[in-house]
Amino acid sequence: MTTDEPQTSTLPEGLRYIQYEHALESKYLPAIRALISKDLSEPYSIYVYRYFLYQWAHLCYLALDPRDDSLVAVIICKLEHHISHSPVTHRGYIAMLAVSSVHRGNGIATSLVKMAIDAMADRKADEIVLETEETNIPAMRLYERLGFLRSKKLHRYYLNGNSAYRLVLMLKSPEVAHQGFDDVI
Repeated sequence: MTTDEPQTSTLPEGLRYIQYEHALESKYLPAIRALISKDLSEPYSIYVYRYFLYQWAHLCYLALDPRDDSLVAVIICKLEHHISHSPVTHRGYIAMLAVSSVHRGNGIATSLVKMAIDAMADRKADEIVLETEETNIPAMRLYERLGFLRSKKLHRYYLNGNSAYRLVLMLKSPEVAHQGFDDVI
């Protein structure tokens, strides 16, 4: 999500939210890349998108304009075991979130993040993390409103030289997370 102020939009009624599927790649991957490259400060190769979308399509969602099925917004996530913690955690990660500038301020990003949180919680995530530029006040407000907390400042984190905050949403206490992991082993 970018720092641009919300613009007036004519949000279509019945905005469609769908889970990404591999069959949608030829139709939507170019639009996903265009939207994200326009709005996020990091350049991502096709391989980065495929890394997330091939393995975690079930955690990635699109918001589509029902009039023509054009892409309005996207969230790309992953979920895997994070072994640098003791005990090991099942960590969700929000890698990318972008909403077209004409549709910002209508709750689309909030809806996508909630869908991603629910999907990761259903799959027993212990926590969800992400990074966002410290200057991206709308994104910071969105995530903090949804319960994310700042866990670390990452100085000069992005290629553009901007610093970031790592934000964390704890879904389970560490004790509960450890018990759940023991059950899996």
